Amino acid sequence: MSRNDEVATRLEEFADLLEATGVEYKPTAYRRAAENVRDHPAPIEGLAAEGEEAVAEIDRVGDAIAAKIVEYVETGEIEELDELREELPVDMAGLTAVEGVGPKTVGSLYDALGIADLDELEAAAEAGEIQEVSGFGAKTEQNILDNIPFARESRERTRLGDARPLADDALASLADLDPVESAEVCGSIRRWKPTIGDVDLLVASEAREPIVEAFTDWETADATIEAGTGKASVRADGTRVDLRIVDPDEFGAALQYFTGSRAHNVAVRNRAIDRGLKLNEYGLFDVSDVEGEGADAEDAGDDSEEPDATRAGERVAGESEDEVYRALDMDPVPPELREDRGEVEAAAEDRLPVLVGEGDLRGDLHTHTDWSDGGFSIAEMARAAEERGYDYHVVTDHATGPGMVGGVGLDESDIEEQAAAVAEAADEVDIPILHGIEANIDADGGLATDDETLAALDLVVASPHAALGQDREEATERLVRAVEHPHVDVLGHPTGRLINERPGLDPDVEVIAEAATANGTAIEVNANPARLDADGEFVRAAIEAGATIAVNTDAHAPRELDNARYGVHTARRGWAETSNVLNARSLDGLRSFIL
Repeated sequence: MSRNDEVATRLEEFADLLEATGVEYKPTAYRRAAENVRDHPAPIEGLAAEGEEAVAEIDRVGDAIAAKIVEYVETGEIEELDELREELPVDMAGLTAVEGVGPKTVGSLYDALGIADLDELEAAAEAGEIQEVSGFGAKTEQNILDNIPFARESRERTRLGDARPLADDALASLADLDPVESAEVCGSIRRWKPTIGDVDLLVASEAREPIVEAFTDWETADATIEAGTGKASVRADGTRVDLRIVDPDEFGAALQYFTGSRAHNVAVRNRAIDRGLKLNEYGLFDVSDVEGEGADAEDAGDDSEEPDATRAGERVAGESEDEVYRALDMDPVPPELREDRGEVEAAAEDRLPVLVGEGDLRGDLHTHTDWSDGGFSIAEMARAAEERGYDYHVVTDHATGPGMVGGVGLDESDIEEQAAAVAEAADEVDIPILHGIEANIDADGGLATDDETLAALDLVVASPHAALGQDREEATERLVRAVEHPHVDVLGHPTGRLINERPGLDPDVEVIAEAATANGTAIEVNANPARLDADGEFVRAAIEAGATIAVNTDAHAPRELDNARYGVHTARRGWAETSNVLNARSLDGLRSFIL
């Protein structure tokens, strides 16, 4: 793995601390540099090895920042950053996880009350001390207090988009080892849940020690937590990564056991008990002739079995997951569905959906360029889409409206001017480029861009970016009005949530799904790992209502187009088939829907 994300994170911390200490202008420069370092295609460590001049060739990375990047790559530290940390010794990430608390607020509260972490923030709010600080009030204090529980919860779980690349890297490092016969991730990360507690890896091998040794020597690991003969745990980038090694003939049973939610596993194991079988991490066993085994369904939820009892009876299946499920008269259940939401019954009755796959998308309907807040040109983004095998590409830069600050959005004249630029860029690639916009939904459900301009576009995504604290009724009415707009083709990231940062709106998803169906408006699954919005439950409600979904990346840089996989697996969690996905259709199929 390159260190681009790691370096970008340090630059973002630098920006936060500068802002918190009252420095102007520089924080913006550091954040822009961080964004471009993160998106840069070349590994930052390679550029740093060539010197500051090579690093400074990255857009918006000046000489001073380049020098700090080289310093960090070479030493693991930035002296000036360490000095800022000493000047403001706070848990910046924890405090700013509270919605409404930014770096400036952190600085003000530290100066006035010495608040350095969440516990101290909560204590001060409960004591009524924050409202006494200049610039604050009772309402601000109560908002802080109300949002602390969400911030605490977010600190306990890692976003899928941060954990999955780590898991992929760990998996690749193990899969290449000679003793390894099979290797896979399991747990909630294999079910593609939006957040995970830790990363779980499962390996099939007759060997143990060389694999544990290689795992604890994994270059991304920061520390070894424990290392035994068949298990090991390390800490990497702040996330716990657990490894378990099993015999090859038990791999499938173990993978099934350690992937499903507890509720799914209980339902499947009860099904085994009904058939005189016993299912555990070691296999599926016929225990009909074994005294005391297979009689009590309550045992299906007991994870405390001792090894000498777990292999009782004749093994019926265990080498592969498919083998285990089929031995229980079930179709194999895709990992994303293993939540005990009807999938066990559907698998037993041959009713499981044929889920959409990563290779089924034929275009991206929501992308940004340097015309708004993206970092790349129309042609560069379209070329990246073409390189990924897409049949078409849609440009949907931000329009002006609620939630847009700093001149990011395009007004009507800008949109008209961009139409010519889109047509010009289309001559540089071999796939069609459609001209769209991401319009802003105001608090009442209206759009800030005029109807005449919207009507002239190929596609309109309408998204909420402001007033995200509305109650359920207001949010529902607002989004229903948006999907009823005659020019809206896709409802973008409908709740506006940012995972581990803000909860967003909490609308009645069934009502919105019904409105979307009636008005021929697609509901977006925004594949940005910070959003994954709509989520799996929303997707399932949409599909059951007959609505269409669109899996889009909201990409602001070419590499972000690769986030499509997070959207696809989120759609799969909602039981989505290829026919349910708008941008899995041909260009003609897309045009038929939006016309």
